[in-house]
Amino acid sequence: MKKLLKKLLIFVCPIIVLAYPADWFISNGLAHSVYSDGEIETWTDIYTGQVNSDYLIYGSSRAWIHIDPMMIEKETGHPAYNFGLNAHNFYLQSLRHREYLRHNPKPEAIIYALDVFTLEKRPDLYNLGQFLPYMLWNKDVAETTLTYEGFTCPDFIIPLYRYIGRFDAIRSGLNYYVNPDARFREKGYKGYEKEWDGALERAQGNMKSYKAYIDTTSVRLFEDFIIDSKKEDIPLIFVYTPEYIEGQKFISNKDSVIAIYQKFSDKYAIPFFDYSNDSICYHKDYFYNSMHMNNRGSKLFTHKMIQDLMRDGLISDKK
Repeated sequence: MKKLLKKLLIFVCPIIVLAYPADWFISNGLAHSVYSDGEIETWTDIYTGQVNSDYLIYGSSRAWIHIDPMMIEKETGHPAYNFGLNAHNFYLQSLRHREYLRHNPKPEAIIYALDVFTLEKRPDLYNLGQFLPYMLWNKDVAETTLTYEGFTCPDFIIPLYRYIGRFDAIRSGLNYYVNPDARFREKGYKGYEKEWDGALERAQGNMKSYKAYIDTTSVRLFEDFIIDSKKEDIPLIFVYTPEYIEGQKFISNKDSVIAIYQKFSDKYAIPFFDYSNDSICYHKDYFYNSMHMNNRGSKLFTHKMIQDLMRDGLISDKK
């Protein structure tokens, strides 16, 4: 029995010793790739303290596609960064906020791009590959992401374990050392030159309407985020970016969701710019689906938003 244990240790120990450096090698390469549609780029900028911006833009894909931070910098002289998190709502957006503050100085202001889904919480950890480079022994990421279907506890504890079966991630990580990727997003932003995709019409053919689910835990966390931002003296600006008008009609409880944001706006004296009835919303050619503007719509809206925020003295011109 002792001989068997000795042989087992001789076999296992080198694997254990080599697992962590191999994990680091893959993760370091993956952290500099465009894997996960550029989400990793944003996490890498956060963890390496490379954001270096006065104004931050928070929200979902409607943030990272709708608000161009380079235009903010060009028109105001203040550097900006877009933290829009594709297909995820406040519960996961709040993790990005907390990780940012741990590794970067607080911003001059946060522009929060709200939408009808901000206070939902999906059950699955969509695009979970974005966490692979930075999740090992990361308690904060574990506590948040383990509330979704996706990872298990060993993924956060055992080096290389989370890469089992994830061959695309491994290839992307190793490719960095041979042929590095160009960035997919610029300061977190990505505009799209797309035409109308017909998704709304297909959805309307399948159901009469959609009701956004309000997750009570997300509502509580959202209010905690507001209170903490007040304590940290970080100004918040709420912005409900344009949606195509026919898509708005498809959401049966849109008005009640906006009423929640208005309630928080009133309670905590947070400026709230609701563009859900803006003229942009009535022009289909500014959108590629009911929720997302194309590049032309994004540029038009970003300029309009900047002018409104500057008019009200919420962002300044230091050019």
